Amino acid sequence: QVQLVESGGDSAQTGGSLRLSCAASVLTLCMGWVRQAPGKGRETVARIGSGGTTWYADFVEGRFTISKDDAKNTLFLEMHSLKPEDTAMYYCAAETRPRVCVRGIFSAWGQGTQVTVSS
Repeated sequence: QVQLVESGGDSAQTGGSLRLSCAASVLTLCMGWVRQAPGKGRETVARIGSGGTTWYADFVEGRFTISKDDAKNTLFLEMHSLKPEDTAMYYCAAETRPRVCVRGIFSAWGQGTQVTVSS
């Protein structure tokens, strides 16, 4: 089982920036960031394949960048121009089956890191 530990969540002002990190026991074929706001379901924010191919949700609108450091087994999410609606628990997630991952399904999850954006 892949072990995932997120860090970097914090409080920020509207328009601010945060960088989330996820230390993984191993980076799988598909890694992603998923968020869940209070009272809402989980939604995939971004994902990255083993070759570096990325996908972003429409609501990202070019504000976030997902990346990974294969040598350090670490996944990142750089977030800029934060909005109050970005407030959520952000989870690092992993999936070994790319065809499953593209449907927003992940089999391994971290504990989450809280991002709070105030206006």
